[in-house]
Amino acid sequence: MTKTKSEQKLNLAAAFQELEEITAEFEHGEVDLEQGVEKFKRGLELAKGLKQRLSEIENEIEQVKVEYASEVDVTEAIED
Repeated sequence: MTKTKSEQKLNLAAAFQELEEITAEFEHGEVDLEQGVEKFKRGLELAKGLKQRLSEIENEIEQVKVEYASEVDVTEAIED
């Protein structure tokens, strides 16, 4: 079964939670060296994915602002 586009996108809340858990493990010294390398890699993957997803969301917000700004301009012109 293939994932839908929305399922393929990173779940921000879940990814951030996992990254926080990994960070906490390192802060408390709960990771041995071998596990640490794998967790460090996973943390970097999550950070990269979160950064990319946040950038995508930021772009979507900008597109919405532009779209609605042009609609507001048209509405204001009609009212005048």
